[in-house]
Amino acid sequence: MTVPRMRRTSNILAAAALLLLLNGPSLGADRTDLDHSWLFHTDPNRVGESSGWITTLPSESESVDLPHTWNIGKLHDYLGVGWYLRRFVMPPHGAGGHVELHFGATFYTARVWLNGKEIGRHDGGFTAYSFDITAHLRGMNTLVVRIDNRPGLATIPGFAERGSAQARYDWWTYGGMVRDVWLTSTGPAWVQRQSIRSETTTDGALVHDQVYLRSAFTHPTPVTLRVTARGPDDRPAAESTRSVTMSSGALDMDFSMPLAHPQLWGIDQPNMYRMTVELEDRNHRILDRSSDTFGVRSVDIQDRHLLLNGERVRLTGLARHEDSPWEGLAETRGTIWHDLDDMKRLHTTLSRPVHYPQNPLVLEYADRHGIMLIPEIPVWQFSEAQLSDPKVLALAELQMREMIEESGNHPSIFAWSVANESAMATPGGIAYFRAMRDMIRRLDPGRFVSFADDNLPKLEHAESSAANDADFVMMNQYFGSWHGPAEALVPALDKMNALFPHKMVIISEMGFAGIFAKGPIEADQARVKTIQEQMPVLAARDWIAGTILWCYQDYKSPRNLWPGGSEGYVEHGVVDEYRQRKPSYDTWRKVTSPAGLVATWQGADGRPPTAFSVLLTPHSAADLPYYRLRGYTLNWALIDEKGRSLVVTERSIADLSVPLAVEGAVPAAADGQAYRMTITLKDPSGLVVADQSLAWPVRQPEAR
Repeated sequence: MTVPRMRRTSNILAAAALLLLLNGPSLGADRTDLDHSWLFHTDPNRVGESSGWITTLPSESESVDLPHTWNIGKLHDYLGVGWYLRRFVMPPHGAGGHVELHFGATFYTARVWLNGKEIGRHDGGFTAYSFDITAHLRGMNTLVVRIDNRPGLATIPGFAERGSAQARYDWWTYGGMVRDVWLTSTGPAWVQRQSIRSETTTDGALVHDQVYLRSAFTHPTPVTLRVTARGPDDRPAAESTRSVTMSSGALDMDFSMPLAHPQLWGIDQPNMYRMTVELEDRNHRILDRSSDTFGVRSVDIQDRHLLLNGERVRLTGLARHEDSPWEGLAETRGTIWHDLDDMKRLHTTLSRPVHYPQNPLVLEYADRHGIMLIPEIPVWQFSEAQLSDPKVLALAELQMREMIEESGNHPSIFAWSVANESAMATPGGIAYFRAMRDMIRRLDPGRFVSFADDNLPKLEHAESSAANDADFVMMNQYFGSWHGPAEALVPALDKMNALFPHKMVIISEMGFAGIFAKGPIEADQARVKTIQEQMPVLAARDWIAGTILWCYQDYKSPRNLWPGGSEGYVEHGVVDEYRQRKPSYDTWRKVTSPAGLVATWQGADGRPPTAFSVLLTPHSAADLPYYRLRGYTLNWALIDEKGRSLVVTERSIADLSVPLAVEGAVPAAADGQAYRMTITLKDPSGLVVADQSLAWPVRQPEAR
């Protein structure tokens, strides 16, 4: 079993594929989309295999496209088995060529048959995997997938520690083929994947690329491997070529290439590079081509502070479930990017995206928009018995390995999380964390390792918790709801500081749960109060490097964590499940702006103003958030009462590191004329960071 990688897209219709097959082999990597024209049927009595469904589904099967979950509509609460079937024409590949079948994610346990033969299975609902199907292909092929979404004590996610003995995790159990499915076709040698890491140096950067090659050659064969790094401008920035002899099996090769004057990846300048690997035979034919993006940046923890490219940052953001009423977990690009665009409007620069490995589209967005991530595997509220179970540990290691191998090239990821709110203050929890940390350091030594905990203030000794072994501490805190009165936050933070005096802390969850209020309106009023009162308290703690609000949207849940709970939507977001904004949305947006803007008219005696002034105040290291603001613009526009534009001006601000005063003139106007001035501060991408409107005449408050 292997994980997939990015390849050149090539959607091949059946007729076209057959024509290509007849006309000759296709060398190089091609991708064939298998997202459309599937049949689906539920199997509540689990009789499908004995009834011959491994080759044919019942005639009443439903036609579906992927991504797909059956838990929308009438089957919304179905826990059990579902079957998928699709027929496809053999993709073109030459003699000795290689074809892999890739699954972006299938929830939860999958068994896969091709032409009636079982070719493999997979446990886990959020990571990608693939199978070599070269030897099993025919001219026309039947692909069948059996999926079971039932949780258990040894599934991840699985039954939770809290609530009843059979309590499920707190988000909905969506079953199905929830991400894309595709084929890749190559020559007899191919690039399995790349592992790209970079390090900054005093005079540039050094990029390391470990290329994992595989071969089906029957005898030693010379090949040429060319590795090219392209910069943000798509021009070659470094290249290395090596000739090797390959035989059947695996060959892993390391490349190190210097980059002169690299363009670093950062919050406001998320510069991206691309590494392309080409594998050629002796006749210069491309056997395979693989391409992955990466970034050049350094992330350090020093003196309990987070440093990005040597500069201190304090970051804020939100978590987000992959969930919507119209798509559930089987989200499409439109839903994902809509939500992430909205989260970016909320100045998101940090996210522990949620409790499970993310859709590649989420990671791509974070790369392109300067959001630092802490992805997590869904070990959620596990007991010590679960954490001590060798089956659980083996599955956790598998899911973490798959996530790292699939996602490790993304520069937005700076740390990995191995659990949430589990029994980590127990001998079994400590042993689990150490095993996971050591495995991650072998796979990805350049990134930090931690986990999220909601019981840290209850500790008596740091050594009693796995947090003592983590690279930094992640604290879930809900003072004012789950964790007691709001007044208990300050003592809890003081105790955290005393327990871990040398560790950086990130508030990995905060917010207000709707069940602690009479209704949604009162809940959001409490959420607004929580944000307004707690953010200054957190900002005052120098050792808190970031804060993440739980969460962006209300999400579907069995809601069985408290007595009498029934399924529905957890009211916890700044938008509801339909993405309608609540008052807390604007509150979080204002609180997390990295700069302040105050504009005033200049003039006297009630006459039209002749000028205006703007004071821009960037946040300092004493604030949350804080990061250096470079490449920003200040825009102002003046219109009269008829909507006519009088002034439109833009001023570039190369480095907004100290308060900046700006003045502008207002054109002379006739008596009685009215107009409005709009002033906006925008980041390098054009996103509004702060804004204010001034109107003249200034409306006076009405007498009472």
